[in-house]
Amino acid sequence: MNTELLGIIAMFAITVALAIPFGKYIAKVYAGDKTLLDPVFNPIEKLFYRLSGIDAKAEMNWKQHMFALLTINFVWFLLGMFVLMNQGWLPLNPDGNPSQTADLAFNTSISFVVNCNLQHYSGESGVSYLSQLFLMFLQFVTAGTGLAAAAVLFIALKDRTTDKLGNFYNLFLKSCTRILLPVSIAIAVILVFNGTPMTFDGKDTIVNMQGDTVGVSTGPAAAFVAIKHVGTNGGGFFGANSAHPLENPNYLTNMTEMFAQMIIPLAMVFAFGYFLKRRKMTWMIFGVMTIGFLVLTVPTIIWENAGNPAITAMGIDNSSGAMEGKEVRFGTTASAFWSIATTVISTGSVNSMHDSTMPLSGMMQMLSMMTNAFYGGCGVGILNFFVFIILAVFISGLMVGRTPEFLGKKIEAREMKIAMIVALFHPLLILAGTALAAAFPEITAPNLNNPGFHGFSEMLYEYTSSSANNGSGFEGLGDNNPWWNITTGFVLILSRFLPIVGPVAIAGLMANKKFIPESAGTLRTDSGTFGIMVLAVIVIITALSFFPALTLGPIAEYFSMR
Repeated sequence: MNTELLGIIAMFAITVALAIPFGKYIAKVYAGDKTLLDPVFNPIEKLFYRLSGIDAKAEMNWKQHMFALLTINFVWFLLGMFVLMNQGWLPLNPDGNPSQTADLAFNTSISFVVNCNLQHYSGESGVSYLSQLFLMFLQFVTAGTGLAAAAVLFIALKDRTTDKLGNFYNLFLKSCTRILLPVSIAIAVILVFNGTPMTFDGKDTIVNMQGDTVGVSTGPAAAFVAIKHVGTNGGGFFGANSAHPLENPNYLTNMTEMFAQMIIPLAMVFAFGYFLKRRKMTWMIFGVMTIGFLVLTVPTIIWENAGNPAITAMGIDNSSGAMEGKEVRFGTTASAFWSIATTVISTGSVNSMHDSTMPLSGMMQMLSMMTNAFYGGCGVGILNFFVFIILAVFISGLMVGRTPEFLGKKIEAREMKIAMIVALFHPLLILAGTALAAAFPEITAPNLNNPGFHGFSEMLYEYTSSSANNGSGFEGLGDNNPWWNITTGFVLILSRFLPIVGPVAIAGLMANKKFIPESAGTLRTDSGTFGIMVLAVIVIITALSFFPALTLGPIAEYFSMR
């Protein structure tokens, strides 16, 4: 077993071990219990509420929660458009980067508002420091939005009948101050001490190995990179994202950034169990998610370590694995693991070029986003999984002849309709977007860097990444033009808010229903058997939705190589 693999296993084990107590802490935050950070943040939060005029104790129903969420996100979108379209003359632009065009600003602002961070520009040359700071602000608040929505779900599923589900602004602010900020500070400190810049100076100069003096972009990168991972955002401060030596200088920072993007999604699973006092359900959810994650990860690591057979056939030593598009300081194992972790979790950051991975590895990256149910992003991961739980409960109830119930509440027609709409809307956006791109080759073909099967994969990946709020890409695609900026922009809007509103609506409807205590006839939803049922529902929906498209892309490319 090589040292790279041992490092990955150790990092994952440490992340899981720390996620359990962190999940307990998150549950306390949302339950309003005392925590160690109360003396620090209570005065700040009270000042914020006093200045804003918000009554943090006013209870909201699920509709009021969603109205507040959508309204505040719309305001952030408008502010983003203004900053990006005017950054050329606004302050904090030492490198003189130009303002973005309307279509690019539209895409960028939406992308960061929806926690996707699909970047159709190169970070260091596409935005000013002021824009980077505003985008960093969006990385905090959009992650906080997802966490607050998940907290509404937690509150709604408690064993009582009510339509009062806490206060959105209170849950949102606590998500930012009590959860995201402390972890981001810790990660940023590690990055700074390992060489990631944190400055407002412009380009620095270095003498490269050829003896040429060249300019190197710097900036307030450490803080940006920390929240991009902690908030499962993924936007790169530099164009090469975490493959850039200043974003991710060494193997320690590589492991730190992987830990940062995994800790909150894993902790939210355990927070669910602690909040509802249902530890067995937590382990069922964690087990299903982890099985799905490993099924995607293990083959990818094997394929990337095996190398490219076409290169081997040329008589070239391929013992290091498929190293095209990968950083030597990380290697194939850590790069392959990252590629699945970042797509499963919807972070979207990259430490290697996904466009250069083996065809079936690219398929696994797309499947990670197509399932969109294993760990997931901050808050929205548990919301997505909740939809599949509802579907599995309904199907299981029909199979055994029992009334579908979950946590003491009946699952009826309204809940099922919403769950099915949410579950099928994701593949609809991906497949419809890809079909439109394929239907107009005169517009899209000039943007493809690769013909044939791989060119189709580039288009399929772009819409998959957009719909999954991921943001990574097969970067052979030239995506900074009106077609890709506008079409992916609309996919981003629709794929972010319906999968939040839908599960919260289901939870809100369930909260209003009479609580039914468990009995001998109750279908157990915290057992391994039910976990297998949930996994089967996820696999079947994903396979039926996406297998035909995958055969036209990565699967066909794989067989063409053979």
